[in-house]
Amino acid sequence: MEDAMQHMPDLPFSEEQKQYLQGFMAGVLQRGGLSFVGQTADGRLTHEPEQAVRDLATPAPTETLYGTPIDRLCKQERIKLELHPLDMWDRVLENAAAGRFPEGDDVFRYKALGLFYVAPAQNAFMLRCRIAGGFLSSRQAHGLADLAERYGAGYLDLTTRANVQIREIGARDAANVLMALADLGLTSRGAGADNIRNITATPTTGFDLQELYDVRPLVRSLYYYILNSRDLYNLPRKFNVAFDSGGVITAAADTNDLGFVAVRVDEGHDVPPGVYFRIELGGITGHGAFAQDTGYMVPPEACIATAAAIIRVYLENGDRTNRKKARLKYLLERWGVERFMEAVQERLAFPLLRFPREACAPRPPLRPGAHIGIHPQHPEGHYYVGVDVPVGRLQAAQLHGLADLAERYGAGELRLTVFQNLLIPGVAEADLEPLCAALRELGLSHESTPLRQGLVACTGNAGCPYARTNTKAHALALARYLEEAGISVDQPINIHLTGCPHSCAQHYCGDIGLLGVKVKTDSGETVEGYDIVLGGGLEAEQGLAREVARGIPFEAVPPLLAHLLRTYLQQRQGDESFAAFTRRLDATTLETILAESKPDATP
Repeated sequence: MEDAMQHMPDLPFSEEQKQYLQGFMAGVLQRGGLSFVGQTADGRLTHEPEQAVRDLATPAPTETLYGTPIDRLCKQERIKLELHPLDMWDRVLENAAAGRFPEGDDVFRYKALGLFYVAPAQNAFMLRCRIAGGFLSSRQAHGLADLAERYGAGYLDLTTRANVQIREIGARDAANVLMALADLGLTSRGAGADNIRNITATPTTGFDLQELYDVRPLVRSLYYYILNSRDLYNLPRKFNVAFDSGGVITAAADTNDLGFVAVRVDEGHDVPPGVYFRIELGGITGHGAFAQDTGYMVPPEACIATAAAIIRVYLENGDRTNRKKARLKYLLERWGVERFMEAVQERLAFPLLRFPREACAPRPPLRPGAHIGIHPQHPEGHYYVGVDVPVGRLQAAQLHGLADLAERYGAGELRLTVFQNLLIPGVAEADLEPLCAALRELGLSHESTPLRQGLVACTGNAGCPYARTNTKAHALALARYLEEAGISVDQPINIHLTGCPHSCAQHYCGDIGLLGVKVKTDSGETVEGYDIVLGGGLEAEQGLAREVARGIPFEAVPPLLAHLLRTYLQQRQGDESFAAFTRRLDATTLETILAESKPDATP
């Protein structure tokens, strides 16, 4: 290693950086996988324990909040300032004892505890858990199913952040369900409001045949760092983090505020060869932006300290006066990436590494559809089984059954994905047939059509007060219509239905995206409908979908999409993907294709 360091070119790395890298790589070989983050005497963040002296947040002055005068704060910031959501356990107990749902400002505060009062859609709580990385033990799965049966309505929803929601929880059970969740070794703290949401990760990490780095220790370290850092529960707005291991299934890191993406650096460059993580910032696809590569990367053990610095720069400088401009994207627009990363560097006791992305080895290719079906994994002779969960809805009995199967045939765990489904890893080849037969008995399957396996839907107005349409019911009706119409595609096509502009189902990232709207018909009746966007994609096919139609009543959407897909199959060039096909055509041509559709049947 010393010889390699001596032959490094002078630019772009300084001698200090080279010495740091040499020492760091040696340290990696000596230490285990646990990441550390602490503070130096001058307040900078470090991953080296010997440099750290304390880990305390700097209190905000009383006349301002991180430099923003109190009288300029938006309503939600004033609510948090008056009473921090983590300081209201006595109020939760009091309301539960009285059988009372939160009122006024407390509705917002409860969200920080993971409890969402979703009236008028349902006069009940929705519990949003934190399932870090989507890693769920079979014991925890059994426990969540028990919670859904005891406190909810007997079903659970898998979300696009590899998470779990339990719905229809009564007012008297608010405290009980939070305590029962903690008994499982889980929490919902920070699952809503202005917090760091559920950390997502490559769902196959740790057994993936092609991944560059097992990110489970990084997810675990950041998860506990967040839980134990009180200041991180008062961000200007929500904040999403993802870790991409380079595996076969996407973690959709480019849709997150902060993405750590594993890359490999080969011999012949001015950094030691090995695996690093690129830093991507500012993803918020509902606002029309993917995360952008900052030009910097860090070794694995520096990820958590770097994340802590990035989040705190945002914490102290994000907009607290305008909720619509409070996400990290807008701070990056005001400052620029370079200024932001300079502020991050000032908080770190080690140098960030600037290195061109194109000099990294190419990312191992993703495998579209690898979240469904039977696929090989490490160790040899074992497989993971991707289970199709239509629009993410599971009955409690089904989750109990899946947990039993994971224990009997797998590794005793489930992995959740951003596609609202789950994986059962660690299945021996001899056990595949009985496992798949048992899935069918549960009303589930490891098989799915290319249209169904990419079908994603948010909660919809059956359970969310913001949604304008019944997205889950419409998604299933749409898939059924297309199948009955004989639409058969030979590659996955992602169809995302979201009920409101919050875009929980990330409609701009789908090959076909549907945004719920209310539509007034010629007779004056108001019905549920959708705006239609086309040509979105993630990772290698990254792109924001373009709007091509507005205010289409839902009954007209299935025949319209059937005609569009037939046109694609007839006019595509070779094995051209749907995203490439729609991007090749201009907006006028796409609008013409849609206008040719006739609602020949009612779905």
